[in-house]
Amino acid sequence: MNPVPRVIFVCIENSNRSQMAQAFAQMIGGDRIEAHSSGSRPSGRINPRAIEAMGEMGYDLSTHISKGLDTFNGTQFDAAVTMGCGDECPLVMAKQRLDWQIPDPREMNPSEFRQVRDLIGTKVRELLFELKIH
Repeated sequence: MNPVPRVIFVCIENSNRSQMAQAFAQMIGGDRIEAHSSGSRPSGRINPRAIEAMGEMGYDLSTHISKGLDTFNGTQFDAAVTMGCGDECPLVMAKQRLDWQIPDPREMNPSEFRQVRDLIGTKVRELLFELKIH
């Protein structure tokens, strides 16, 4: 049996977008995927608004930790997904690299924040389908 695909989601602070993407991957993929998130300049905390937005989806994001890319130094991934942070996200070792161009919701109003959350959920579902995780 093949090992489960390993995916990393990267943004700058690892407090919003990449954390929500990791959460969606874990919610949807369960034990059929190994999902991680990281930041090029981690803030050290998860945005309370992201915790609230994912709580609405039934996921407790407060259990996550904001971490840097050095945590994954030398780790091989099947897919590395950046969230549109351009040069702020150094490349990691991955078979496939994607850049989703997701806007940073940090300063958005609650409705816009939820729209970004839902966009991330849709993109994660598409990625898991591509990785044949249904």
